[in-house]
Amino acid sequence: MRLLREGPQGLQEGEPFDLVVVGAGGAGMACALFAALDGAKVLLVERTGLVGGTTAWSAGTTWVPGTHHAAGVNPEDSLDEARRYLDNAVGGHAPAALREAFLRHGAAAVQAAESASDLQFRPYPRHPDYLSELGGSTLAGRALEPLPFDGRQLGALFALVRPPIPEFTVLGGMMVDRTDINHLLGMRRSFASLRHALGLLTRHAIDRLSHPRGTRLVMGNALVGRLLLSLSKRATVTLALATEVEAIERVEGDENGRVGRVLLSGGGAQCSVQATRGVVLASGGFNRDPARRARLAPGIDIGWCPGAPGGTGQAHTLAEALGARYREGAMSHAFFAPVSIRRRPDGSTGVFPHFVMDRAKPGVITVDARGRRFLNESTSYHLFGLAMQAAHRQAPSVPAYLVCDAEALRKYGLGMVRPGGRGLQAYLNDGYLVAGSTLAELAGRLGIDAAGLQASVEQMNSHAATGHDPDFHRGETAYQRNLGDAAWAGPNPNLGPLRTPPFYAVRLYPGDIGAATGFATDEHARALDGQGRPIPGLYAAGNDMQSVMGGVYPAPGITLGPGLVFGWLAARHAMGQAVGFP
Repeated sequence: MRLLREGPQGLQEGEPFDLVVVGAGGAGMACALFAALDGAKVLLVERTGLVGGTTAWSAGTTWVPGTHHAAGVNPEDSLDEARRYLDNAVGGHAPAALREAFLRHGAAAVQAAESASDLQFRPYPRHPDYLSELGGSTLAGRALEPLPFDGRQLGALFALVRPPIPEFTVLGGMMVDRTDINHLLGMRRSFASLRHALGLLTRHAIDRLSHPRGTRLVMGNALVGRLLLSLSKRATVTLALATEVEAIERVEGDENGRVGRVLLSGGGAQCSVQATRGVVLASGGFNRDPARRARLAPGIDIGWCPGAPGGTGQAHTLAEALGARYREGAMSHAFFAPVSIRRRPDGSTGVFPHFVMDRAKPGVITVDARGRRFLNESTSYHLFGLAMQAAHRQAPSVPAYLVCDAEALRKYGLGMVRPGGRGLQAYLNDGYLVAGSTLAELAGRLGIDAAGLQASVEQMNSHAATGHDPDFHRGETAYQRNLGDAAWAGPNPNLGPLRTPPFYAVRLYPGDIGAATGFATDEHARALDGQGRPIPGLYAAGNDMQSVMGGVYPAPGITLGPGLVFGWLAARHAMGQAVGFP
């Protein structure tokens, strides 16, 4: 791989490439890799100095039904069942033809990556679809995770992988996933957990002798590291960092109006290159474009977005000038999660998405400014974020308040406060965490209604005793119970009392974690114009492409899975090896 760190210096004016891919996030890197595996000369353009985009900050879960991995954990699953589930969950919010392309070719895309590159997955033993109450849903087999990756294999390229957010690491840069966390918490109770934990700690101590952070990569960093290593082994790949795309133009004199010229700038240099087979947009979506946010996510402060900084929407403006158009009909223009926000000691701002660890656990509730519960805390993070926005139209619910007692904080943590509560005082001092010796004192410090909070807690305590939440039905589906505490002694793993003072809270905001609305495409990922016609030579993948889920979030990894599959479909079509569709 040829690496250009400071703009397009090193490229020749008019240099030809088979494919130019705009954006080195998960979808863009995958598309570039697939094209290179087919022998293409590829230019991968990234406007920041790091690769990975928001994928590097994610859990790395990749939802692709029907792969060869599924049989090991769920041999009863089938594409027909996955199709039934998506029909039930997504319905008319996205074209059925795109879902069919995703389902029909997902297994082939995963197989193509694993057979010819360092990208390797394994199935989660249990990872339910989020709308597990719907027909066709499963408890396991569709959600894949990248295998942990030794970043030392990258050598000097390791520094190019976007580091995870600090709050997702421990001990100054050691990455841990859910399996690791369980072992670290259980190391005093289990020899197997102690052995696992000691291995992690020893490895990290050795890493820190020569690296600024741990080199054992998991989750999204493992996915990105594996993609980067795979690309680095392909001599036909050029990676241009810190490079802006100034223009995307049609080929002069081409009777079909094919897109094929890209103007680049960066590091004080400017040049144009030819894309003889096409240009793929994978720049990360609209989320950091102020004008598009105002239109598509009104009222959602950009400071609540936990996404990576690269997706400014600049490439979208260029594509629109070529006739590309956003598709309409999505349930939501963006995907959401509840986030909490902290001013870090170094002056930077941390935006922490509450995906798994706290909000669905016993002894934790969410209330609005009136102190009242207004949603099911165990629902998916996307539905949680949408529920916050809907409730706020009726009563002040942004911010909302995630409240727990001392026992729940000790067992599960709360946002950036990790289980066990170490370093608690720092979070209290800067106001991220608010505490009160009584519920009334906590309410006063939060500025919310004390009587309402007291009543909500008493009601939750009653629900915990019966195991039934008649108000919001918390803990009634397989997905929700999976987020609870399997070791909880009560009748419902998601419901527990708040009794042990002091009481704690963090403020929650609906943060957009990715774009659902993007460019309309066909089954080959070709961008479509206003009349539904393919624009020759222009493709879209990842969050630049309209989500095949139509703004619904039916399962873990429903951005990365389609990003991988449609990256493969785009590369195949551009290289003249398009797969067939019925």
